Amino acid sequence: MSANNAAAGFPGIPVHGFEHWAQQAQQAASGLSHGFGDAFKQLQAMQIPPDAWTQLQSEYISQASALWNAALGDSQAAPHGVTASSAPAATTPPLKDRRFADASWNENRLAHFTAQLYLLNAKTLQRMADQVQADDKTRARVRFAVQQFVDAASPSNYLALNPEAQQRALNTQGESLTRGLQLLMADVQRGHVSQTDESAFEVGRNVATTEGHVVFENEFFQLLEYKPLTAKVHARPLLMVPPCINKYYILDLQPENSLIRYAVAQGHRTFVVSWRNPDADCVRWTWDDYIGKAAIKAIEVTREIAGTDTINTLGFCVGGTILATALAVLAARGEQPAESVTLLTTLIDFSSNGILDLFIDEQAVQLREMTLGDQAVGGPGMLKGQELATTFSFLRPNDLVWNYVVGNYLKGDAPPAFDLLYWNGDATNLPGPMYCWYLRHTYLQNELRIPGQLTVCGEKIDLGAIQAPVYIYGSREDHIVPWDAAYRSTQVFKGKKRFVLGASGHIAGVINPPEKKKRSHWLGKGAALPADNQQWLQSATEHPGSWWTDWSQWLAGHAGPQKAAPRKPGGHGHEAIEPAPGRYVKQRA
Repeated sequence: MSANNAAAGFPGIPVHGFEHWAQQAQQAASGLSHGFGDAFKQLQAMQIPPDAWTQLQSEYISQASALWNAALGDSQAAPHGVTASSAPAATTPPLKDRRFADASWNENRLAHFTAQLYLLNAKTLQRMADQVQADDKTRARVRFAVQQFVDAASPSNYLALNPEAQQRALNTQGESLTRGLQLLMADVQRGHVSQTDESAFEVGRNVATTEGHVVFENEFFQLLEYKPLTAKVHARPLLMVPPCINKYYILDLQPENSLIRYAVAQGHRTFVVSWRNPDADCVRWTWDDYIGKAAIKAIEVTREIAGTDTINTLGFCVGGTILATALAVLAARGEQPAESVTLLTTLIDFSSNGILDLFIDEQAVQLREMTLGDQAVGGPGMLKGQELATTFSFLRPNDLVWNYVVGNYLKGDAPPAFDLLYWNGDATNLPGPMYCWYLRHTYLQNELRIPGQLTVCGEKIDLGAIQAPVYIYGSREDHIVPWDAAYRSTQVFKGKKRFVLGASGHIAGVINPPEKKKRSHWLGKGAALPADNQQWLQSATEHPGSWWTDWSQWLAGHAGPQKAAPRKPGGHGHEAIEPAPGRYVKQRA
C-alpha cells in the first residue's frame, strides 16, 4: 500500500500524503519557535548580567549550529527515494528524555531534530532564569514560570509533532484519535484531566474497606471506629486526623497498604476523623470551627468512648497542623489529653516550604481574602476542590498533566485503574474564611510557631506547652512538605521528640507497608536534634524498609497495657450510626 493510499483511509488526513504531515509539523514547530523566541525576549528584558548573557548566547548558537549541521548531514545521507523527514537520524545520539523514549523519535529525522532543538531551548531558558538578578523568591517564581512553559511546549504534547501518536493513528486507521476525542469530551464534562479509570473504584467497595462504624457525627466530621483485629487491645486508643484538603482513605486504600488497618492489627483501638466535604451551606466555616468543633470534639469523643484520660494522636499533613493547634488550645486551658503525638509530613514552622512558597505573598493572600474570605464584598466563598487539585498537579506537570494529555487524547489510551490516582482526583472543597486564615497566619506570616502570637478558640496558643512526646516524620523527596520543613518542628515542641526520615515523596513515603520491603528510612544517632537538618542527617543511619515498624514500637510504649478488645463499637453514650466508611467521605466536590 502506498503512503497516499494509507493516508486516504485515515479520517482527517488529506490524500496528499506525508508531505502534508511534514507541512503541519513545520507549522507547529514554527509556532513553538515563536513561543520560545518570545520567552527568550522576556527573560532577556529582565536583568541578566551582560557577561552571563553573552556566554549563554554564544553557547546556544554553538550548540544550535551543531544540531543543524548534524541534521543536514543526516539529510544528505538519506538513501535515494527516502524523504528527509522520514529518514532515520543516523548520526545523532538517541534521545534520553523519557517523553521521547519511543523508537519513532529516533527513527524519524524531523522528529528527532525537533525534540533535540526543544531540549536545547528548554535548557537555555532554564539557565537564563537562573541568571535573573532578583531576590530569591522572584527568581524562583521566574524559574517556575519558565518550567511550566517548557513542559507545556514539549513537541510530544502536539499531534503534529509527535511521531508516536501519528503512527498510532495510521496503524488504527484513525481509531486512536476517535477514542482520544471521546476521552477529551468526557474529561471536559468532568472538569479535569483523567489520571485513572474512575469507574473502576467505589469508596467502601474496593477502597476504604477496613471494617468499622461511624460512632459520632456533627456537621463538620464523622468519627470512625475500626473493628479490632486482635483479641486484646491497648488501653489507650489512637485517634488519626487526616488532612481536610483530601479524603481520609489515603490511609486506607487497600488492606495491604492501609496504615489504619496496620494500626488496628498492632492492637490499637483506632479512631479516624472523616471530614465533611464542604458545600454552599459551609462557606462561613472558620479555622476556629475546624479546631474547636472538629479536632477538639474528636479528641473529647474518643476519650469518652475509650474511658481514658489520655489518648494517642496522629496527624497527617494539614491534619497534623490542625491537631497540633487543637492540642495547643487545650494546653492553654490546662488540659493535656494527648499521651503521644505523631506528625506525618506536617508543617508547623512555615519559614521555608519549597515550591508552595511561590504562590504566597501579601497581594495573593489579600486577593483570596477579598474574594473568598469572611470580609469579601459578595460574602464568603468556597475554594473549589478542583482548583486545589489542579494546583497540586501542576507542581509536577509532566507526571500529572501532560503525561495524561498525550496518553489519553493523542494516543487514545484510557488511563488504567490506579487506586492512588483515584483518591488524588477525589477532591474536597475548603471554606473561604478557614482557607484565608490558614494562608495568612501560617504560610504568609508564620505565626503558629511563635508562643502567644495567635488566638484560636479564644486562647493564646503555644505549641511548646504541649507536654506529650512527639514522633515527627518527613519524606526525603517531598515537594509539598520538604523534609527540612518537617524537621523544623523538632525546634518548636519542648517535650521528648523523635524524628524519622523516610525515602520517596509526600504520599509514597508515608504509605509504605513493611511487607512490601521497599524504600528505606533514616534514624538519628541518639536523641540529639540539632537545629540544622543536614547536621542531623550526617549522623543518621539508613535502614532498609518501612518506617512503620519503628513507629509501631514507639507507639506501643505510649499505648498502655492490653485488655480485652471491645465487642461492639462506641460506648458511653456513643452508639454505632452506620458502617464505615460512612456518608461524608462519599460526598463529591
